[in-house]
Amino acid sequence: MDAKKVLYVTQEMFPYLPASEMANISRKLPQAIQEQGREIRTFMPKYGCINERRNQLHEVIRLSGMNLIIDETDHQLIIKVASIQSARMQVYFIDNEDYFRRRFVLSDADGKEFADNADRAIFFARGVLETVKKLRWTPDVIHCHGWFTSILPAYIKKVYSEDPFFAQSKVVYSVYDTEFKTPLSADITKRILLDGITSKDLSPLENGADFVNLSKFAINYSDGVIQASKTVNDTVMQYAKQTGKLTLDYVDEDNYVSAYNQFYDKVLGL
Repeated sequence: MDAKKVLYVTQEMFPYLPASEMANISRKLPQAIQEQGREIRTFMPKYGCINERRNQLHEVIRLSGMNLIIDETDHQLIIKVASIQSARMQVYFIDNEDYFRRRFVLSDADGKEFADNADRAIFFARGVLETVKKLRWTPDVIHCHGWFTSILPAYIKKVYSEDPFFAQSKVVYSVYDTEFKTPLSADITKRILLDGITSKDLSPLENGADFVNLSKFAINYSDGVIQASKTVNDTVMQYAKQTGKLTLDYVDEDNYVSAYNQFYDKVLGL
């Protein structure tokens, strides 16, 4: 069997951000899956708090320079990369002056979530997919970690559904206990609309883009859903099961790598 390619897209990863459940899984899982014989690529946002010199990030000129239009405004896509030598693994970073240069991640020093997090998530999702195309790398599985990646499944299944790079890709969405408190901008539905996405596709967001509705939106366009934290929002996981999606219940730290690896095969129908 050919080595299947897995694309990891995460909102946080250690050591670039402090250790957390999601950051640790996003660091360990790609390496472990690569050691199982699969090809991997990993993407995360280049938040302003990430020290470029200490982590030896550098811009990839051949991948940078594209402009993405969000809310009728051009935003330059900048791609940076760093290597984790011990893992023989590269990490790609999506950067932009407007969205990712502030010195915080998703909320300010007082814990107030940024009003433009919806636009940032849309830019991140589109930036990842456009960069993967430039890399000329076709993923078999796209594994999204955390709510900040929740817009990506719809883009893969609707906007890029006939693109040869993604037409056969299966999407796995991991649900964590990292919820946000303030619903995202009410304009999010207008911003997500691209060729291939209709208002009907956005129905889970009709009553607001809170954590539950945004998670449902992601699940609608995923092929498999993983409960990544021991305790997550019950409504979200119940919804995943009600929709008939393949689901994987929580697996502890000692066993999740093999469980996820087998789940990829299940999602691929192998």
